[in-house]
Amino acid sequence: MQQELAITALKVGVLLNLLLMIFSGMTFIERRLLAFMQFRLGPNRTGPFGLLQPIADGIKLFFKEEVVPEGANKWIFIAAPAIAIITAFLSVAVVPWGGTVTFPHWGILPDFLEGRPVLLQIADLDIGVLYLFALSSLSVYAIVMAGWAANNKYTLLGGLRSSAQMFSYELALGLSWIGIILLAGSFRFGDIVRYQDGWFWHWFLFKQPLAFLVFLVAGTAEANRTPFDLPEAETELVAGFHTEYSSMRFALLQMAEYVHMITISAVGANLFFGGWMSPVAFLPDSPLWFILKLAGFLFFFVWLRGTLPRFRYDQLMDFGWKVLVPLAVLNLMVTAVVVVALQ
Repeated sequence: MQQELAITALKVGVLLNLLLMIFSGMTFIERRLLAFMQFRLGPNRTGPFGLLQPIADGIKLFFKEEVVPEGANKWIFIAAPAIAIITAFLSVAVVPWGGTVTFPHWGILPDFLEGRPVLLQIADLDIGVLYLFALSSLSVYAIVMAGWAANNKYTLLGGLRSSAQMFSYELALGLSWIGIILLAGSFRFGDIVRYQDGWFWHWFLFKQPLAFLVFLVAGTAEANRTPFDLPEAETELVAGFHTEYSSMRFALLQMAEYVHMITISAVGANLFFGGWMSPVAFLPDSPLWFILKLAGFLFFFVWLRGTLPRFRYDQLMDFGWKVLVPLAVLNLMVTAVVVVALQ
């Protein structure tokens, strides 16, 4: 029992540090890629090729003054970033980053790890998909609280936009997963990934192409990424719900957004691209495959930001309710008929 707790604590520590590394790396990679797409240089002064820019940004945010606006609800204003980052990190707990690996007898690892099989997932829940969907729904409360508590009309508009946007697009996002659950017969992420074992045409990308398109659009809106970044919309709302935030509270809100984007990318890699499974049957399965698929999703989010203009808010809501939800329902009905017909 103590060994199991030690392994779980070790996995939590490794995953937290990995997420922090990906977050800081993505702030640099996104700025460099956007600069490349827009024929600019991007950050290139701090360190070789600008690689130390994320560290410089972190130091700057750490030493900046914490400002609470006059008339703001202080406790809710302070609590909102904490809730945002807590829900973001808790959501990643059920997402697998690989299968079961066995550590070799190197003589440098703790005794309880030597030769022991370890699952590269913190919590392998029977209802992992439902858990993730529930936790991701809670993230909207942090944005609404941040928007309301600041006592600023721009932040309030950003919070209201976010609540309406997440409510409409979460429905389509959840419906896009149900077809996969019907085919795999499980809510467990590991079972869904193993169902796609073998050649790449076994991936749900090819078995559920309509669900994948719905997931891609709804996931982008869920992460508040361009062209669905209406809760921030700097041309309209200054910076939306985090206009009044500074220093490390602002950093926590930004970190939560990036972790949410990483989570959606990891979920997409597991549900539609076979997770850590090899795309060809004669190559071994490896967490490296998952990392490559995750990187592809993250690049896609950056590419969207550098390519597409922002939607109008009425277009955003119309598209969610009049296009995505009907498509997701249609895909679910067709999948249900196929599943019944195959039984």
